[in-house]
Amino acid sequence: MTSVNRHCVTLFRSVFRHCQRHLNNGTYWGTQSWREFHVATPVAAYDLRKVELTPLEQRKLTFDSHAMVIELESNGFEKRQAEIIVAALVTLATANMDIVYKDMVTGAHQEIALQQIMAHLDSIRKDMVILEKSEFANLRSENAKMKTELDQIRNRLMEESKKVRAEAKLDINLERSRVTDMFTEQEKKLMENSTEFHRKNAVIDHETMETTKKIDLEVASLKTLLESLKLETIRYLAGSVCLYAKSNVICHMLRTQQV
Repeated sequence: MTSVNRHCVTLFRSVFRHCQRHLNNGTYWGTQSWREFHVATPVAAYDLRKVELTPLEQRKLTFDSHAMVIELESNGFEKRQAEIIVAALVTLATANMDIVYKDMVTGAHQEIALQQIMAHLDSIRKDMVILEKSEFANLRSENAKMKTELDQIRNRLMEESKKVRAEAKLDINLERSRVTDMFTEQEKKLMENSTEFHRKNAVIDHETMETTKKIDLEVASLKTLLESLKLETIRYLAGSVCLYAKSNVICHMLRTQQV
């Protein structure tokens, strides 16, 4: 309804501009009449009726033209002037309604378009069914063939994987056996070297003990020899002292006798 009101306001403006051009040219009425028209009170708004989208021959105006003529006459227009204004307004309204109706569609036309769309959808659905029976069947067969090939490839890969796994396991076992044998051999050699080392160490310890005993015996004999030498030295010194004392006594006695 708001769009219709705006449309009517636009129509009124167009009519007033149209009437102004004719008044300036002196076509419809004089200058005094135009002045009266210009200062007249604004035309009251009328209730507009809803109009269904009907064919051109069944369309009706959205306002009461007779009431509009009476309203214009009551505002100082002559009957002929009012009829001319309303006729121009009706012409403009009809032209604008034609423009508006070109961009709209009726319920019947909408129903027809809907039926056409549904028929088109049914045709597409039938085409899809036919396509499913033909192309989809081919796709299914291709998919089944590809699935079979994939299964064969998978089985082949599984066999190759098992073969590679078995070979790798065998190589690992052989390498493990070789490493174990090498470790055993190295351990055996290590044990032999350890035994030889302990044997040589025992021999060295025995020789060291023998050498230590010999050294101890030599030291003991040297100590004994040293002690005996000390005694001999003491005896010699004692004898020397005694001899010296005796010689002194003898010399003293001889001196005494000479005197």
